[in-house]
Amino acid sequence: MKQPKTVRIGGASGFWGDSSVGAPQLVAGGRVDYLVFDYLAELTMSILAAARMKKPEMGYATDFVTVAMRSVLKDAVAQGIRVVSNAGGVNPQGCADALRALADELGVPVKIAVVTGDDVLPLIPELRAAQPPVAELQRGAPLPARVVTANAYLGALPVKVALDAGAQVVITGRCVDSAVTLGVLMHAFGWRPGDFDALAGGSLAGHIIECGCQATGGLHTDWQEVPDWAHIGYPIVECAADGSFTVTKPEGTGGLVAPQVVAEQMLYEIGDPAAYLLPDVVCDFTQVRIEPAGPQQVRVHGARGRAPTGSYKVCATYVDGFKTSAQLTVVGFDAVAKARRTGEAILERVGDLLAARGLAPFSATLVEVLGSESPYGPHAQPAAAGVREAVLRVTARHPDKAALELLAREIAPAGTSWAPGTTGAGGRAGVSPLIRQYAFLLDKGRVAPQVRLDGAPVDLPPLPPPAGTVPASDVAPAPAGPPLPLEEPAGPTVEVPLIRLAWARSGDKGDTSNIGVIARRPEWLPLLRAQLTPQRVAAHLAHLAEGPVTRHEVPGIHAFNFVCERALGGGGMASLRNDALGKGMGQILLALPVRVPAAWFPPA
Repeated sequence: MKQPKTVRIGGASGFWGDSSVGAPQLVAGGRVDYLVFDYLAELTMSILAAARMKKPEMGYATDFVTVAMRSVLKDAVAQGIRVVSNAGGVNPQGCADALRALADELGVPVKIAVVTGDDVLPLIPELRAAQPPVAELQRGAPLPARVVTANAYLGALPVKVALDAGAQVVITGRCVDSAVTLGVLMHAFGWRPGDFDALAGGSLAGHIIECGCQATGGLHTDWQEVPDWAHIGYPIVECAADGSFTVTKPEGTGGLVAPQVVAEQMLYEIGDPAAYLLPDVVCDFTQVRIEPAGPQQVRVHGARGRAPTGSYKVCATYVDGFKTSAQLTVVGFDAVAKARRTGEAILERVGDLLAARGLAPFSATLVEVLGSESPYGPHAQPAAAGVREAVLRVTARHPDKAALELLAREIAPAGTSWAPGTTGAGGRAGVSPLIRQYAFLLDKGRVAPQVRLDGAPVDLPPLPPPAGTVPASDVAPAPAGPPLPLEEPAGPTVEVPLIRLAWARSGDKGDTSNIGVIARRPEWLPLLRAQLTPQRVAAHLAHLAEGPVTRHEVPGIHAFNFVCERALGGGGMASLRNDALGKGMGQILLALPVRVPAAWFPPA
């Protein structure tokens, strides 16, 4: 196969629930060779598992078939655009069967490949007896009793093999988010498993577009500079054979492609940028360069890679009781104080009712007053306490569903019993199983990925032997450049919020929050390094983060990545917080006061 000079890949979905406009926009105006979709998060897998238990033919991201492919399948096949998606969830074959039925309905002949083998739930019984015992990655806990799902994060090689075999659509189960893009590039450029620098660059390309419009201005710190949100363009990466690539979007669409936007996305949820662990490669992004390349174009290069470890990360989920969350609106004078007292009164009343019925107290409760800057804790502005409209949010956990149903019934009575201006009760809150995440490592030799094309098996070459069975935590980063000097301001100074000096974005990995901080000017980085110490960041976020804070340096883009452990109240469904995924933590950090030379910000 003759290798192309460049390959254009469009990222049409960042999660299950993303807008329906992405795929049609990219097919109509993106001039793409491939279309990739990312649908899966840890929580999504447990939702899909519950759906499959109710209906065996379900368990996949139905939107991929009923919305995305229905809208573009004819045009994609006619234009020769090939599609890769992890929409298979816990039932990749069911997703493929549904797509086949759609193709038959539309009269479109299409070759569909399915990648399976990520489901390791059948191994759980023997893993319980394994020596050394399985241990959770963050806290070392043993395997829980009631595991609902257990899926290994597969790599890109099965996707490459499926495309090599002629598949026009490839549907996978759980794989790392970037693998749908990396598999395309391995196929297009003939990259081998040992081409580590190219694999790292391809993985970064996949990481940039895996969250959809976050690469084209979505969630950008300077949101006011991002035009035409309603018609924002979905991202395109134009990739070269050396692993470098250009980020862009369809012509005439809204949004913003700029170095700072792409830099925010590069740091999003990656942990240590010098050792971003993926099944195909350990990536070092510390020396990556992100540069303007034209209108709405940014060139990215400089990723480095080394051999992967001998383990897959497995994300398991398990049921740990039940959870409910309910809201009321309180209007008028002292709205915040009225809302807080209402929440406390509801919990006290229901606590008495539980005791009277012989039920245990709640496992955990949380009262939040939205609108009062409750996520800012001690850093909330005093004026926020005086707002005249606030939303009370009461959340609780309990091992018995009946206890939470009792709480749900006792929310609405506040509308006539206590604070004036209470409204907005709506319907009674539902009670749902509380699904916790449990991540562990599993030897790659225990996992057997499989590829089938139109039902026929496709030979999958064995994975290359790992460079060594080194635990993930012991993988050494590539040599770094000389450390940046510390710099304290001299002469007259002024205090400004961090947002004047930096862009930032935050996200989650389980109970860990990652916050990327990028200096707005390279020459400001030494001062930020001196003032944005891990200790100071930990102190600023102490009301949210219970564990240590680690700072990783990313000198290639004049940035830091802060990894805050035990920062999300358990993370995902286990968290009681309104911001369970830590999306607001970057905004909270941007309020941190920083002292700078007065000359940097002269009075207007």
